Amino acid sequence: MDKRSLSIAGHRTSIALEPEFWTALEAMAAEKRLSLAALIRTIDTTRQTANHSSAVRLAVLAWYQEKLGGTEAR
Repeated sequence: MDKRSLSIAGHRTSIALEPEFWTALEAMAAEKRLSLAALIRTIDTTRQTANHSSAVRLAVLAWYQEKLGGTEAR
C-alpha cells in the first residue's frame, strides 16, 4: 500500500492504494489532461461510497472497463 496526501476541496486528506492503482490513476489523469489531485477531486464529487479509496478503485475499474468496451462499474 502506498499512502499519499493531497488537497481536495480545500482540505488535506490521505488515500492509501496499491501501487498499481496509483499507476492507473496517473494514466487516467494524463489521458484526461488533469492533475492527479484534480482527477481525485472529480472522483470525490461523484462518488457513491463513503470511502475515498474504494471510490478511486471503482473509478479505475470503470475506466478500464470503458477501454475494453464493457459495462461501467456502478
